[in-house]
Amino acid sequence: MSDTLAVQVGHKGRVVVPASIRARHEWVEGSTLVALDTAIGVLLADRNAVESLVRSRLAGLDPLAELLSDRRHDAQRDAQLGVKHENNPHTTDQ
Repeated sequence: MSDTLAVQVGHKGRVVVPASIRARHEWVEGSTLVALDTAIGVLLADRNAVESLVRSRLAGLDPLAELLSDRRHDAQRDAQLGVKHENNPHTTDQ
């Protein structure tokens, strides 16, 4: 179930989240929300919802393996081009 309700930006940029939405999400006074700025607007969600969203988007992915693969590829390219890195103890002078 979803509501599409108009809200207005008030003094100091405050927005009142309609009671029906607060009740459905169990947001009470003092609840911490995350404001996600997107291409189409701002999404308000509680931290648990954002964590679930991130976990679902990353499901099946291995960011560390992807990063290591990218770094290995870059290192091979640099070696082929003869690029030396001063702070890399694994770079040897030829």
